[in-house]
Amino acid sequence: MRKNNRIVFFTFFLVLVGLLWVTILLNVNDLLISFGIVLISGLFFIVRFEKKKIEARELVLLAVLAAIAAVGRIPFASIPSVQPTTFVIMMSGFVFGAESGFMIGAVAALASNMILGQGPWTPWQMVAWGLVGLTSGLFNKSWIMSSKWGRIAFGIVWGFVFGWIMNIWSLFAFIQDGINIHTIVAYAAGSALFDFMHSISNVIFLLLFAESWIKILNRFKSKYGLLITR
Repeated sequence: MRKNNRIVFFTFFLVLVGLLWVTILLNVNDLLISFGIVLISGLFFIVRFEKKKIEARELVLLAVLAAIAAVGRIPFASIPSVQPTTFVIMMSGFVFGAESGFMIGAVAALASNMILGQGPWTPWQMVAWGLVGLTSGLFNKSWIMSSKWGRIAFGIVWGFVFGWIMNIWSLFAFIQDGINIHTIVAYAAGSALFDFMHSISNVIFLLLFAESWIKILNRFKSKYGLLITR
């Protein structure tokens, strides 16, 4: 990704984190504010993606990857937090770039919830999985994603970060007396086991399938000239 795009993305993240932090400090427990932040973040990347020149075959590939990521949740629905969705999104962002990774993650969350159940948590899942694809694309040229152990560390971190993002939604949705450090710690502790299971499942899928997925996706990319920066 170009340097100016990195600056835009990181500036946006700082603004997003700042809005969340101010909301918590002011004890504003308004679900509309949290949804506004999430929807603005999604709109930002969708607009940027729409401005790119993209061919129909590229859209088909993104749709197929999003469908694979979405369907991957269903067989594992009975095992809390264990699924290959994060892995598929991570590999997609790594090979095809940050913006494509974000779109695949967002669409995968929306599509899978059509079967598993839509709700006020869906926008947060869209952003959380979108950020998995985004960050894997941002770091695709660094040692973090270029090395085996870097990818494993990345998967472990995102297993917990994903859970913490969903904790933010839970705090806004269910805490009526204001958010403080005690409620944040309590939610983090309560989700720790599920976040750990998410991290472990990421590690397992990365160890078993990462190399083969990268080769296959790179072959599609080079053979058909897909998603090449113009």
